[in-house]
Amino acid sequence: MHVHFRRLAFGSALGVIGLATQASAQVLINTPGQIPSGNPFNNSFTESVNFDDVDGDGDFDAAFADGGDCCNDQNRMWRNNGGAQGGTVGFFTDTTSTMFPVVSDDSRDVEFVDIDNDGDADLYISNTSTNSNQSNRWWVNMGNAQGGTLGVYTDQTSTRWVGLGGAGSSVAPSFVVGSGGFIDWSCFCAFGDLDNDGDMDLAHSTYGGTFAGNVPSRMFLNDGNGFFSEFNPSGFQLSGQTIANGNPGLWCEGTMSQSTTNTTGTFCDIADTPLGIELGDLDGDFDLDILQGARNEQPRIFTNRFQENGGTLSFRDTANSSLPAGWSTGGGHYEQELGDMDNDGDLDIYGLNWLNFTDAYYKNNGSGVFSAPVAQTSSSNDDNEPEWMDYDNDGDLDCFIAAFASVNRMYINSGAPSYTLSFAPAGTVVPSNGEQSLAAASADVDNDGDQDIMTAEDGGGANNFLKNSTNTIDTHAPRIFKVEAAASRLVGANPTVIRALIYDNESFYITAQETHTLKYSVNAGPYTSVPMKWAGSNVFRGEIPGATSGDICYHVESSDRYGNTSSSFDRCFTAGGAGGVAVYCTAKVNSKGCYPQIGFTGTPTAGAPTGFNVLATNVLNNKSGLFFYSLAGRQAAAFQGGLLCIKPPTKRTAVQGSNGNPPPNDCSGQYTFDFNAYMFSGVNPALIAGVKVDGQYWSRDNGIAAPNNTGLTEGIEFTIQ
Repeated sequence: MHVHFRRLAFGSALGVIGLATQASAQVLINTPGQIPSGNPFNNSFTESVNFDDVDGDGDFDAAFADGGDCCNDQNRMWRNNGGAQGGTVGFFTDTTSTMFPVVSDDSRDVEFVDIDNDGDADLYISNTSTNSNQSNRWWVNMGNAQGGTLGVYTDQTSTRWVGLGGAGSSVAPSFVVGSGGFIDWSCFCAFGDLDNDGDMDLAHSTYGGTFAGNVPSRMFLNDGNGFFSEFNPSGFQLSGQTIANGNPGLWCEGTMSQSTTNTTGTFCDIADTPLGIELGDLDGDFDLDILQGARNEQPRIFTNRFQENGGTLSFRDTANSSLPAGWSTGGGHYEQELGDMDNDGDLDIYGLNWLNFTDAYYKNNGSGVFSAPVAQTSSSNDDNEPEWMDYDNDGDLDCFIAAFASVNRMYINSGAPSYTLSFAPAGTVVPSNGEQSLAAASADVDNDGDQDIMTAEDGGGANNFLKNSTNTIDTHAPRIFKVEAAASRLVGANPTVIRALIYDNESFYITAQETHTLKYSVNAGPYTSVPMKWAGSNVFRGEIPGATSGDICYHVESSDRYGNTSSSFDRCFTAGGAGGVAVYCTAKVNSKGCYPQIGFTGTPTAGAPTGFNVLATNVLNNKSGLFFYSLAGRQAAAFQGGLLCIKPPTKRTAVQGSNGNPPPNDCSGQYTFDFNAYMFSGVNPALIAGVKVDGQYWSRDNGIAAPNNTGLTEGIEFTIQ
């Protein structure tokens, strides 16, 4: 739920590692002396906490949403005393009076996000009109493009909302606030690049004034400079607060129908009672889908159909085809969180209170379809928020629970092969003292190599800092699971956009602040580096200039704060040449959890003795495989546990070895097949200029049980010149 954007310079802060000692049996130790105390610094009704390096000095600062269950109050900023402050890293000072605008509102969330693309962390404040009519707010960091002091914020709510109540807006004019924004009851909102244009858009959820499930969630698109207009392709405008069954679905395909089971786009339900909304690529197509919570109803999934619609943004309610039967019961579904808990490259769900006040997790099959729930032991409480984090730095995600009506707790991930979550008894990992926690955020705030936790407390209680005492440095590099394949293109002004799905053993807002780079080479020359920007959740985005001409190969490199680095295999495309080569379809994840990729170099030319190499990378080493093809076109049919991307009849080529590292098996294998040489041999007279070919690699994968013990790459399509 915590949405942040900016890289954090790590420097030499690891020098402090080893100074802490194991103070007790628990790993996360309550250390109130490191944070502010007393009135007004730490005694509010705090609803949320989030981390970012707001002043660019290499450590994490904390922002708090105050008011929540109580009243209008001042949100607060605690600045980390390390870095430019010259104090002890991991100790905090309340700097609200010098860094935040003086605003009293009823806030339920603060989200760090770079709305104006200037490289610093702005803030979005989610407010509720329970006590007085008010809007969500935009607070802009005055550093960088703003020309002011980095880390000092001004309220720009009056200008950042565009067109509310006017043509194309679903907001009734009577609900527009004169000072900016619109009257609403918002708890958590989320940011991501919904339309793949390089800026962060807003998914605005609302639970409505009476929790009745009849006030719609809305989408707002960024113009690139941090000004937000509603995405409402229906053009429908409400006459008041609520939306009725039969009204257009605003941003979603079809008409509004509460609790609909339809998944074809005829109906949708955009007006339940969410206290949380998550964005993430659930189905592996690089577009951000929506997981919307519901306090009183069943949470829902909305699939982003940007790719299917040829670059036109739309969403479809797919809850009843994406989630298992009876995916949630009862009420009290206060939150949910997305994370790759089983390290297989897709997003799984932790559903808090989803089974009638019992937590459960749901594993993704890779295509956005989720397994039956696994109920969590010792979770039948009134919990409020989960936080994915690797508290023990063993490379997988554990789950911390901020509990409102019981003690906070940790669920420990068993790791491979089962990846199950087990309850850690009170006092063994988390302190056993009771709080009224409404939220939690994790980050290495003291730069000692492990992740600490801050909790947000209700009822005027003091927010807590839980210092991690493991002193175990993270040695796990980010995992670049999948990189977008670029189709061959003409040279032009528009860039070639490359997206990647990247994971690390931490929350996404921490991975967002690591260093991710797109490197590309032209005609086998040296590599040029361009930064990849966070697009939300597990998606990162880079651009190769559209004027680049030639045979272009590219890969992604990622490095975390501790110097752990990973790199993807090269993909290739041609700009300005012939051939019309495109990569499509979805590969089958192999038994080592890798995503086999297909690519090429050169141009498919009839009569040429060599020169068009069809490549497969990220496949199992020392395993046999072959390239097979069809002249009948594309498809995406179930085949041996994956997808057959080409239509029969198919023709196979010669079996070859993957020529990878020696055992033990890994994903360093690769195949190279020169299709020009194959055509030149005359083995298939039908391969002549003008013919379109679709192909795919098949390989042996004995790590998967028969009859599906095969590997399948994506498909490739090209026209012979």
